[in-house]
Amino acid sequence: MIKIDIISGFLGAGKTTFIKKMLNEAFTGEKIALIENEFGEVGIDGGFLKDSGINITEMNSGCICCSLVGDFGKNLHEVIAAYHPDRILIEPSGVGKLSDVMKSVIDLEKEQDVKLNALVTVVNAKKASKQMKAFGEFFNNQIEFATTIVLSRTQNVTTEQLELCVGQMQELNPKASVITTPWEKISGGQMLKVMEGQDLLEMKALAEDAHKREAEPHTHHHGDGDSDGCEHHHEGLDHDGCEHHHEGLDHDGCEHHHDAHDGHGHHHHADDIFTSWGKETPHKFTRAEIETAVKALAESDAYGTVLRAKGMVENTEGGWIYFDMTPGEYEIREGDPDYTGRLCVIGTDLKEHGLKELFGIA
Repeated sequence: MIKIDIISGFLGAGKTTFIKKMLNEAFTGEKIALIENEFGEVGIDGGFLKDSGINITEMNSGCICCSLVGDFGKNLHEVIAAYHPDRILIEPSGVGKLSDVMKSVIDLEKEQDVKLNALVTVVNAKKASKQMKAFGEFFNNQIEFATTIVLSRTQNVTTEQLELCVGQMQELNPKASVITTPWEKISGGQMLKVMEGQDLLEMKALAEDAHKREAEPHTHHHGDGDSDGCEHHHEGLDHDGCEHHHEGLDHDGCEHHHDAHDGHGHHHHADDIFTSWGKETPHKFTRAEIETAVKALAESDAYGTVLRAKGMVENTEGGWIYFDMTPGEYEIREGDPDYTGRLCVIGTDLKEHGLKELFGIA
């Protein structure tokens, strides 16, 4: 029986760091496969986890809802056939809905010797309130369907902030266990006990129910658009090759009322809210150049609302520079060479021309 753990969390919550911790401390001796479904053209997290010796399959499709329907199931089958792992970790896109991913796994349980094992959502304790307000439906769905909520950066918040954050989580999902201890003070093994000690039955029923409600009006036209079979014409609303006629609330797992950005009460598809700018480049950078660029993304709104930036590029002095940024904080380190340099920025209202200039790429 292959265990399937879903590790969800909003952009920049710390999913990759959490997975790394679990690989090092809790899953030792197990054969692990990781499926990443990153929103955006450039897959990068795999690079951060390469040295851990696990099998990684990256799905980089622009359209979240479509990729979960057909490709995702196919991907799971391929991973099982190729690697025969003991455990599969699924890291959905930071803006995907946990209930959708669960449904794909529930369907697979009927065909393969697998079981949905742990439903984990990583939440940045410092930013949860803000993200909940700004990205309600996407953010909340990941909380509502989790059985374990792992708070990150709890060492950086006051006791009052932490209690408020836990209160917000419990309001959305009173059944989930919330891990609040700073990660350096709790072992991966302790976390695993919490994750695996939860009853998933009710959540599975809720996810199937949510999917039934959503599935009715949802139609897909797979034209000759992008590589994932979804057309992406982003001049207007909802022109992504998935038709969305919805009078009601969030009936397709991808919709959102993003009133903060849109006073017209329009329904939004994830692809209309979040955009990603990705670039593969052989350009060599100095560490100072990367530091300047990443600092600008972390600390100013000049390039749009940047929620996440990450990349690996060649250093002019030899070696490679890896960077990872969420609003207000970033990390720059050395890493292994990759096949070419890659940059990825995810956010809302991104200024692509400005980003190209910032990184000095024509």
